[in-house]
Amino acid sequence: MYLNQLLARAHNLIYMGRRVSRRGIWTFYKDTYPGIFRETFSDTFAAFVLFLVAAFAGVLMGLGDPGFSRYFLGPHMMQSIENHKMWTDSIVGFKPLASSQILTNNISVSFAAFAFGITAGIGTVYMMLFNGLLIGVIGVACWREGMSLQLWSFVAAHGVLELPAIFIAGGAGLGIARGLLFPGLLSRKEALVQAGSRSVKLVLGTIPMLVIAGIVEGFISPTSLAPSMKFFLAGGLATLLVLYLVRGGNETLESRAV
Repeated sequence: MYLNQLLARAHNLIYMGRRVSRRGIWTFYKDTYPGIFRETFSDTFAAFVLFLVAAFAGVLMGLGDPGFSRYFLGPHMMQSIENHKMWTDSIVGFKPLASSQILTNNISVSFAAFAFGITAGIGTVYMMLFNGLLIGVIGVACWREGMSLQLWSFVAAHGVLELPAIFIAGGAGLGIARGLLFPGLLSRKEALVQAGSRSVKLVLGTIPMLVIAGIVEGFISPTSLAPSMKFFLAGGLATLLVLYLVRGGNETLESRAV
């Protein structure tokens, strides 16, 4: 119920009570969203740090005890890695369906990372730590079997959009937790409403990123395309994303200042 109220409030804030229009959507993603991202960057960065620390811990535990990788990843995935076969190969034969399932899963993960902010951030922190630990353990397991290039060339192209989207969603969850735990001069309810409205807009802004990431992960990442081309695509997408988040909306602000 609470999340439904937040979503409704975010809708009203984005479209200012007017009928939904293409122009309103364009303005939100072009001008409003990059500004909100920059204002709340500390929360996104905190989510990224949690993920990074857990990934580093996963690497250390994987290196220190090979049995930990098998326990954490499960026998099916470990058998696939030991057979030098990517567990993602099955995606290739079912690209449209796989892309749809990937997109649904990524959006679910992002919305969950955001929604768990209402648990005082405990659920959000857990999701950031678990996913970081997972990528660290997988990285070590693939490295042991000489599959690092296969793994990272698979992850690169879609990961440069998917991972930032998850960090932003995690940051949105941490923003809700901060409003809940540290309301400051506002009442707890007012602080939570304010933080929640801002966080919902952050999560809504990740949807295009996840859509593109899902398409890339379903149609490009698991293919036999040369790894160099996948890394090149990753570099291009990462550059565009950074430019959008750093520079987006600045022209509008400058024109208003004049």
